[in-house]
Amino acid sequence: MELALKIIAAVLFGLMLVYLWPVYKRWQQEGPRAQKGDWPAAIWPLVAVTVFVVLLVLAARG
Repeated sequence: MELALKIIAAVLFGLMLVYLWPVYKRWQQEGPRAQKGDWPAAIWPLVAVTVFVVLLVLAARG
């Protein structure tokens, strides 16, 4: 039974990829391009969250 569920999940995942491939191609061609300053605007919140989580882990340990 467990093997059947894994096979069904793999088939559904493959069908999802086949279904989404044209959407991905269109998004790559017609999607918005990154502007100057977009990457730092995305990276700073990620760094802040990472530092916050590390501080929480350190506080929980000791």
